[in-house]
Amino acid sequence: MMALLLFISSLWLPQGGVRDCGSAWQPCLSFYQPTPESPLAPGDRLEPDRAPPLLRECPGQSFQAWLLLQYLKSSLADADDVLLEPYLQSWDQLLNFMESLGKMVSFFSQKVKEKVVLIRELSLKHSTEAHGKSSPPDHAGLQTPASFGLKYGAYRSVRSMAETELKAGMVDFSRRTDSGCRTLLRLHRSLLWLKLMLEGLAKGPDAEGQYKTPGELSRDAYKVALAPHHPWMLRQAAEFVFLALPDREYFLELVCVQSQQEATPVLRLIIHALTLVHTQTQRILAEHGMLELP
Repeated sequence: MMALLLFISSLWLPQGGVRDCGSAWQPCLSFYQPTPESPLAPGDRLEPDRAPPLLRECPGQSFQAWLLLQYLKSSLADADDVLLEPYLQSWDQLLNFMESLGKMVSFFSQKVKEKVVLIRELSLKHSTEAHGKSSPPDHAGLQTPASFGLKYGAYRSVRSMAETELKAGMVDFSRRTDSGCRTLLRLHRSLLWLKLMLEGLAKGPDAEGQYKTPGELSRDAYKVALAPHHPWMLRQAAEFVFLALPDREYFLELVCVQSQQEATPVLRLIIHALTLVHTQTQRILAEHGMLELP
């Protein structure tokens, strides 16, 4: 079982495209085709400084929903773009969320963390090459987000990163590379998975008064967002993760509410912010033809 989990963890984020399927070990799935997204209306914009009235700090846990919402808002501070520093800080919080779900999920969250680290390292490398030196570490010996060149450098935003890497020839449309754009695409697909799962948690019961379990909701979201990009063996192994997810009450505690009635408006705030960030990122990647990077 440990060997299986280690194998799964090495493949959790989507690595391939439709060209990888078709063998006996990797049968094809129909790809999810998202409908074209309309431009963000002015009323859809998030105000970074507006305090979320329904979210509060939840003592004793690493994931903070109010902080996630703040970072998501900040990532949309520039019109028609997504700022990478708050975007990656949003992922720091989402990683805390994933790692709170148990050790089975932590195997997979490690691969997400590697993607976040890679983009920061690419930004730091580019900033160092451009200015001759990197910013010093903080008093704890750690590199803070400000030291990665994300505030003013080429990796300041999704759009500037795409333009920089295309100009430098870092993006290859026929084979896998460790470019920031390819890495971001993998995070982008995983963001959709989390968004769809939270949408399921925000919904009411079915006609018989029954709620879907988090495992069922995660499975449904996975089939749309990630399964089309994963090999057959990983899709089968992912079922073990869904079975191991905690119950709905545990998820509600993570957003610091006591009931489904309290959870729904809180989750809708987060879902709205995730949707805006995902929509904007999708548009920029589509403009540069990067939605199916191998």
